[in-house]
Amino acid sequence: MSRLLQNVPLSVPASVVSVVVACGLAAQLLPPLGAGPIANRTLPGARPEIDASRFPTLQAALDAVPPEGGIVRLPPGHFEITSPLVLSRSDVTLVGAGTATHIHNANTTGQPALVVKHPDGAQVKSADRLWRVRLADFRLTGTPRSGHGVVALWINELFVQDLTVSEHGGDGVRLDHCYEDPRISDNLITYNKQVGLNLLGCHDIVVSSNQFEENNDALSCTDGFNLCMTGNCIDDHLRHGVIIENTYGSVLSGNMIEECHGFAVIMDRDCYGNTVSANIIAHNGGGIDLRDAHGCAISANTLTIMKTHAVRVGPGSGRITITGNNFSNSYIGAGGIKRRKNDEAAAGLTLESTRDVVVSGNLFSSVKPKAVALGDSNSQNILFGDNVLIDVQSDHKRSRAVGTVLEAPAAPADPARKP
Repeated sequence: MSRLLQNVPLSVPASVVSVVVACGLAAQLLPPLGAGPIANRTLPGARPEIDASRFPTLQAALDAVPPEGGIVRLPPGHFEITSPLVLSRSDVTLVGAGTATHIHNANTTGQPALVVKHPDGAQVKSADRLWRVRLADFRLTGTPRSGHGVVALWINELFVQDLTVSEHGGDGVRLDHCYEDPRISDNLITYNKQVGLNLLGCHDIVVSSNQFEENNDALSCTDGFNLCMTGNCIDDHLRHGVIIENTYGSVLSGNMIEECHGFAVIMDRDCYGNTVSANIIAHNGGGIDLRDAHGCAISANTLTIMKTHAVRVGPGSGRITITGNNFSNSYIGAGGIKRRKNDEAAAGLTLESTRDVVVSGNLFSSVKPKAVALGDSNSQNILFGDNVLIDVQSDHKRSRAVGTVLEAPAAPADPARKP
């Protein structure tokens, strides 16, 4: 008892002393935490985490994943590789310490950095395909002579999150027939020599909140279904922004696509039933190019200072709705236009031998050479109605069209120009 009272000041009231003594006695009587018959047991079903820092190589850590799956934690550090890392289990999370975990592919023969696949590769049987793999929180870089960054082959429910994937000689992330529910979110995909994110034969795809910078193309989705691409930032690409081929039931919404040398969005090879809506498409070589698309809607986009064809509907496309879009230059009101004299290009809508197109509720302002340009006079069944045209010329009356147009006067010229 006296040992319990050694550290109690003399001025403390007797009631408090009693509480201290009682608590001390209780602590002495209770067994230590974890003691007793269950002290040495682990949670039933639990598997230990794999700490890659305890292995001689990163590949050795990946090989240590049991058939049932598990988690591999990559430590902070710079790790040089010259041959692909291979992950070949289901139900695996491979997670690093953010960009402090840096894996650099120094391979010079075009091999990828990280491959996720069954040991049987493309010949894997349907029943044996891998499921539920997550790649997260590390940095993956390459060189112009290395291959792709991440290659995933026939992986279902793949989740790629918070990766930085840069400077690879091939694609940044390449998903080859990751058929069921791939999710790609919150990644930074930059400076790759081919496509930032290449989706081949994928289905029910979510691409959200990523940043793409200076890849050759930002994203390509080929032979797929149901792409949901929202809230991405796509900037400064050496060729095109988003290329969609032979893919239906897809939506591009709420993306910012700026300064691609080619087109911001291309639809080709039997696309149908897609929507491009509420995007900012600014200062690209071209805007939305419908090369082979049917039953698609282009709505509520801001298409500003496009060098050629803000929207083009080609001869392979038809049954298109174009509504509620703003086609504009850099006019800012009383201050004139924002862009310098040598950067004033701002294009409108081009129709080339197409048919069955609704163009309604759009604003065309100060775009050149024309608000609506007809590549020829063969476009048919064009409804051009309830649009506003300001300070433009237009060919819409030359088409075999019906509808009305509201023509507003040209904006007043202002000699003041802002750089």
